[in-house]
Amino acid sequence: MNIRRMLTAGVGAAAVLGPAAYLLFFRSRCLNWGARADEVAAKLPGDELLADAGLVTTRAITIDAPAGAIWPWLAQMGSGRGGAYSYDWIENMLGLNMHSAAEILPEYQDIKAGDELPLGGGGPVMRVEVADPPRALAVRSTDKNWVWMFALLPEGESTRLISRNRIAVKALSPVSRLFYLLFMEPGSLVMERKMLLGIKQRTEHGEYDSDE
Repeated sequence: MNIRRMLTAGVGAAAVLGPAAYLLFFRSRCLNWGARADEVAAKLPGDELLADAGLVTTRAITIDAPAGAIWPWLAQMGSGRGGAYSYDWIENMLGLNMHSAAEILPEYQDIKAGDELPLGGGGPVMRVEVADPPRALAVRSTDKNWVWMFALLPEGESTRLISRNRIAVKALSPVSRLFYLLFMEPGSLVMERKMLLGIKQRTEHGEYDSDE
């Protein structure tokens, strides 16, 4: 077997084994980072907005603070508002105009059902469907293909912050589905994990270390 055939065989094997390994060993942890089994199975306010979702992620974190201290950070999220507490430089490469706030912004606290929150100039517009402070927040894209929910569940003196995404993928082509599987799912974990940790740090310490 010459070098070209060996390389071709290696690339082909990687193309098959890579997705298979992700599906078998990593996907569940990727989609449900930090969430317990009962939280993954739980019904959250907003689930009914996209009942037939092809992709569902449930990620969670414990924050050593009451729900009322966490809610303001959720209420002000959005492009041109408080940002998303994740990697701004990545989001801004996509034109999302995210600048994560290090403090609570009073002007963005009055969030209510019906409000529309654009994600950058070319991004989707998210409509607030559920605003139940300090328990639940759910937004849905105006094309109705994406629902993003937050639930705050008291646990002693701490709070479990649960973030769930429901996304319609059935209409996507096989190539687009593969792209979602191999790139969007792991990418969403990177961004959402950073967001949850960012909210935790801001809430618990009242400040944010931009060098973290």
